Parts: sequence; C-alpha cells; structure tokens
Amino acid sequence: MNIRMVVNLLGRGVLFFAASMVAPLLISFYAHENDLYSLVVGFLVCLLTGAAMVIFSRRPGGELRHREGFLFVTLAWTLAGFLGAIPFRVSGYFPTYLDALFETVSGFTTTGASVLIRVEVLPHGLLMWRSLIQWLGGMGIIVLTIAILPYLGVGGMQIFKAESPGPTMDKLKPRITETAKLLWGIYVGITFLEIILLYVGGMDGFDACCHAFTTMATGGFSTKTASIAAYDSAFIDAVITVFMLIAGTNFALHYAALNGDVKRYFKSQEFRWYIGIFILGCAFILWSTRHTYSSVFEALRYVSFQTSSILTTTGFATYDYVMWPVAAQSMLLFLMIVGGCAGSTGGGIKVMRLGLLIKFAHREILKLVHPHAVVSIKWDKIPVANDTLQAIVGFSIFYALLFILASLIMATMGLDLPTSISSVIACMSNIGPGLAGVGPAANYAAIPDLGKVVLTFCMLVGRLEIYTVLVVLSPVFWRR
Repeated sequence: MNIRMVVNLLGRGVLFFAASMVAPLLISFYAHENDLYSLVVGFLVCLLTGAAMVIFSRRPGGELRHREGFLFVTLAWTLAGFLGAIPFRVSGYFPTYLDALFETVSGFTTTGASVLIRVEVLPHGLLMWRSLIQWLGGMGIIVLTIAILPYLGVGGMQIFKAESPGPTMDKLKPRITETAKLLWGIYVGITFLEIILLYVGGMDGFDACCHAFTTMATGGFSTKTASIAAYDSAFIDAVITVFMLIAGTNFALHYAALNGDVKRYFKSQEFRWYIGIFILGCAFILWSTRHTYSSVFEALRYVSFQTSSILTTTGFATYDYVMWPVAAQSMLLFLMIVGGCAGSTGGGIKVMRLGLLIKFAHREILKLVHPHAVVSIKWDKIPVANDTLQAIVGFSIFYALLFILASLIMATMGLDLPTSISSVIACMSNIGPGLAGVGPAANYAAIPDLGKVVLTFCMLVGRLEIYTVLVVLSPVFWRR
C-alpha cells in the first residue's frame, strides 16, 4: 500500500483546513471576542500538522489505487473531526473533548446533531467555524459521491461512473479535479444566492451567511437555539424550504440546468421520485395534523418546511414536530431513512437506492410467478448491471444491521425506545434531530459518553456510504 501518497494527500487536506480557519479568525479578531485564542491554537495545530505530513511524504510515487482511496477517504473525514474539534475544546464552551469531537464530526458529516444547550453563548468566530465546517463537509460529500466513490465501486454509487453503462449522468468533465472545480462553482453560486435572499428577508449578514452555509450542506446548524423558528418569518421559511430541496437534488442536474438543459430535471427518474416523495410526505402530514393549525396557509408553511428539512436530512426546525400526532412522526421517520438524491449533500439511503430496491423486489415477485421470464431492471430507461444491484442490496443489509446493533447499544444506556431508535436513524442518515429526547426542542447533551461515541461512529459510517469505513476496518483490507 502506498502510505506515503495517502499521508501526502491528507497533509494537503489539513493545510487547506488550516487556510479555511482564517475566516473565523478574522471575524473573531474584528468582533473582539474571547474565542480568538482557541481559533489561533486550532489554526497553528492544523498548519504544523499539515506541513509535517507533506514534508514527511514529499515526492510520493505511484498512483492512488482502490485501497489507498478507501483509506484516504476514511482518514480524511476522521482527521477533520479530531483537528476541527480543537478550537471548540480550547475555548471552554464544550466541557470535554468528546463533546467537541461529537459536535465537529456532526458538522463535517453535515448531520447537525448538537450537544449545545444554548447556541447563542458561542462567540461569532466559533459560530462561523461551526457553520463553515458543515459547508465544507457538504461540498466534500458532493465531490466524494460524484467524483470519487463511483470509481471505488462503493454501495452502488458506481451508477455515476462516467465510463460504465447504466443509469448515469453524462460525463461532467474527464478529470476528477475539473469535476471538483465545476461542482465548487455551482455550490458557491447557489450559496451566494441564498445569502442574498435571506438578507433581503430580514436576517443580518452574519446569520444569512451561516444559515446559507448550513442549508446548502443540508447540515442544519443554526446560530439560534430555536433554529429557524427564532425568526418567525414566512418568507425566510419559504426561501430555506426551496434551497433545502435544491441541496437535496443531484448536483449533476443543476449543472445540466445551468447549461440550458432544464428538462433534465424531469427526465431524471430519481428527481421525479424525490419530488413525489416530498409531495406525498407533505400530504400525509397535512392530513395527520389537520386539527393542529388554525389555517391551511399556516399548516402548509410549517409542514412543507419540516418535510423538506427531514427528507433532505437538513434538520432545521420551525416547529417541535414531537408534538405532532404519531402518524405524522412515523412519516418523518420514513423520510429520515430515505434522505435526498445521490450526488447531493443529503444523507439517508438515497432516493435512487430506494427506487432500485423496490424495482428489485418487484422483479423477484415476477420471477416467482414466471420462473423462466427474463426481466431487466431499468433506471432512466437504461438497464442496471447486476453488480450494481448486488452492491445496493448489500448496502441496505449493512445499513439495517448497523441500525439494529447501534439501537440495541443505545437502549442499554437507559434511554427510551423512541430516543434510542431515532437517535441512531438521525445520525446514520445525517439529519441531527430525531424524536423524543433528541427531538428539535432537545439536543444530545444528555446522551451518555458511550452513546456519543456510538453515534459519532454512526455519523461517519452513514456519511461515507457505510462500505468505505467497513472496508478499512476489515482485516482482509490490511493483508498483503
């Protein structure tokens, strides 16, 4: 294994990480608040660590193969969590390093689960760092799922591989670096547009930036403890609802639309399923909560926002949905598992995987009735390879097994059943708030330390498409 190349790439990533800490540093310096020291310490640690890694591994030879790719992806997100937690812990606003690590991993994986009881106590520099790590994590996930994981054959994500047949978008650019630059441009442009609209809607410039960052990342960190409910603005709710749906859409479709092919949205089977699930979820919850709100407009405002927030795995809140009827909460649990589109910043199992699993189950029923029939599964009118289907089925099995195991561990800590189950789903699907003790009006501060470790692992595994982490943890991966 080419460890020198992996270390070199990680070192470059850490140096970029240090550079990204400059913006919160400048905000802290300008605001004259007490978080400057903690941000300087974090910056210096990242700078020295990154420089040492690059110097140690200078002039690496060879190519980045599959094994190095798996190791790099897993270590990159893990290292980001450990280094990004330094400013939080040094500041003293997080009582333990584990709490700081939980918050940071939650940020980078765009989960949005928080241990902060009151968000407003954080100075502006740390609030910006908290939002920025989500924004960077969201962009990293898009590049990962469109430009990297397809080439590693992870969890059925090879459907995006440009050179292979199957349900795939047209090749964006021939090189991963060009694809990454292209996606960065789209991501930055949409973020900037949302900042303007939120500012026009009444947010100050700082809050508009922070919320645009965490909306586009489908992360859900807010500068307010009450989340978006703190602004009590129908306009802001509408803007964020739309941009959450945009962030949960495959970014390759946004690229096609910006190049004049707007019809590509409606040609995409996944996008049609995505919007269909959103509309169905809204309709079901509107019916379930028909006695909760005083007017149709009020109901539509809160239900559409919360449905979009949960389906896209953003996790913002304008209403404590734990107060909704059980039927509505059950629908939210289903949406938590589904998540957004492949190639988006959203988490969950992804709409495309759900669609292909349903088609796979339907084919098996047909084969029982007609044993000799040859039935192919198609996505966007193109046959799906059996290898891809097997990878998706395997992904779903691992997802279910991990969910059951983690839920059982959480239940042994004295947590009630809704809290145990929903906390695992919320972290594996990278949503943040769950139900009961981890609902939108609560947080993860009361979760025992062992529970925070389990949920931190769930966030990483869920965000990196499960296979990526499990492969690295497998003994066979380290054999020659």
